[in-house]
Amino acid sequence: MHESFLLRRHFLRQAASLAAFALPALPSVAALPGAGGAPVAAERVSTGLLEMAYFAAGPADGRPVVLVHDFGYGIDSFATSAPLLAAAGLRVLVPQLRGHGATRFIDAGTPRSGQQAALGKDLLDFIDALHIPEAVFAGSGWGAHAAWAASRVRPTRCVGLVLAGAGRIDHTGPRERYLYASAAGRRALERSAPGRDNPDYARVVAHAWLSRHAPANPDAAPDPRYAALERRFTQPPASATAAIVLEGGAIAAPPAFADAVLALVRIGTWRT
Repeated sequence: MHESFLLRRHFLRQAASLAAFALPALPSVAALPGAGGAPVAAERVSTGLLEMAYFAAGPADGRPVVLVHDFGYGIDSFATSAPLLAAAGLRVLVPQLRGHGATRFIDAGTPRSGQQAALGKDLLDFIDALHIPEAVFAGSGWGAHAAWAASRVRPTRCVGLVLAGAGRIDHTGPRERYLYASAAGRRALERSAPGRDNPDYARVVAHAWLSRHAPANPDAAPDPRYAALERRFTQPPASATAAIVLEGGAIAAPPAFADAVLALVRIGTWRT
């Protein structure tokens, strides 16, 4: 059975009762005061593999939520939802993913992998570096799959998941084949705005698509350090993770995205 189908079914099974139960009982986050202006990734933390740039807002002792942007986007995807959540008393953390913004690989020899396990492990390494034991993870597009991967790699670290626009990563049309599977497309990615911001952007996003949709392509070779983690994705989860699935991305409906995050923070089981 195709992995994407398994993933969507897993999302929906986890979300069905929670989405019906949690959201109507909560006041709208949109009613909370939010700060203006786009977030800036002014903070840095080393995970051992990456020097990750990130935006932080809200009280340091608030419940932590990690917002994960889509490929080709950045932390400004959460320009509306991040201040709403910070105003609700949450500690909001928005890392720039590998290959994006000011985040850099520490070792030039590290494979520029875009594997799901790599993205999920990056998020866990990120909260480890900040000494955060657990968090709600909320992502859009490829960021949703990074959040899901983190929950499968270490389910005890994930209090809940918000997954917006997760189907985007299964687009396999002519545009995607050109961008990710051709030399001309790779050059176009390098010349794009995200590619100009980060020298690893084109390789990371191309590898992510190729490893999922064209694994026989020579450029899709996996990073062996994630082999054991990748195998977990084909196995039943060790424990259930509460999830809310949203159609569209975080940019399309920021208040709904923020409402979903706040719902999981409030009803989630926190160990700390």
